Amino acid sequence: MRRARVVVVGAGVVGLSSAVCVAEALPFCSVTLLAEKFSPHTTSDGAAGILFPAEFPGTRNLFKLFLKTIILHPLFFLLFSSWQIFKDASADKKPFWSELVIGFRFMTDSELKRFPDHKFGQAFTTIKCECSSYLPWLEKRFRRAGGQVEQRKANSLQELSNSYDVIVNCSGLGSKLLVGDNELHPIRGQVLKVEAPWLHHFIKDADRKTYIYPGMHCVTIGGTRQEGDWRLEVDEGDTKSILERCGRLEPSIGKAKVLDEWVGLRPSRRNPRVEREAVQLQGRRVPVVHNYGHGASGVTLAWGTALDALGLVRQSLHEVLPQAKL
Repeated sequence: MRRARVVVVGAGVVGLSSAVCVAEALPFCSVTLLAEKFSPHTTSDGAAGILFPAEFPGTRNLFKLFLKTIILHPLFFLLFSSWQIFKDASADKKPFWSELVIGFRFMTDSELKRFPDHKFGQAFTTIKCECSSYLPWLEKRFRRAGGQVEQRKANSLQELSNSYDVIVNCSGLGSKLLVGDNELHPIRGQVLKVEAPWLHHFIKDADRKTYIYPGMHCVTIGGTRQEGDWRLEVDEGDTKSILERCGRLEPSIGKAKVLDEWVGLRPSRRNPRVEREAVQLQGRRVPVVHNYGHGASGVTLAWGTALDALGLVRQSLHEVLPQAKL
């Protein structure tokens, strides 16, 4: 009896997490990870990597699932105290995620004095993932589980259909062309990596565009949220705006050395697509499991949606290869 063949398309944090889950849970399958780009050249590599509950239906448990993995992998995750500040005092003062982060409370008047343009704030502790270290580790874990890696672009599902029993689509923004998803669109993000080792607090403006995120090797400051913008070039106007806005929140940013400027395109849609469908390819129906469209929540949701995708792969294999050892 031949082994079931599964291919995972895409090697960002969602694709790598999905590949690891499938390879480890289904050792009798042959699992291939196929992507045009691998770390350090993926969108996930440049992400700030902040674990923050996403505003998508049904994702609260996915955030909890990721928190459980941190206990096992402390080398890639850092705990940081955080401030989220609001210019409007009528903000949602105690949001749904207040019970999911650590030590949620309202900022004191003394703390808010640092931010004279803001009227209200939330203080809590959350987690930062160092993606530039985490992604290579995930790839090594996948290889240890017997996974195969192939670096090339998947131009169509048709070209994969004769070689694999199940296709797992984690191609992110590439799904716009790969599967014709017109709901998918980019949200352009530009950030700076700066040297500021004296900073130990996350500071996030509730406008979702301005933030200061310390990390293990540098501080990420940003940013932009430009919907429908496909530009990957650094915009000097955005760089100037980021430095000015972050400098108003933390004046010492002005003396920080800029180490790098980075641009990435968040693969966004109304909700992430985590589902399976049977696609007619080369004269046969091939199960395709979709796991993409996480927007800015890829790191937060990756492990949870990878486990969901694993369940869909199991279902698909039972249908196409009912005698397979799963």
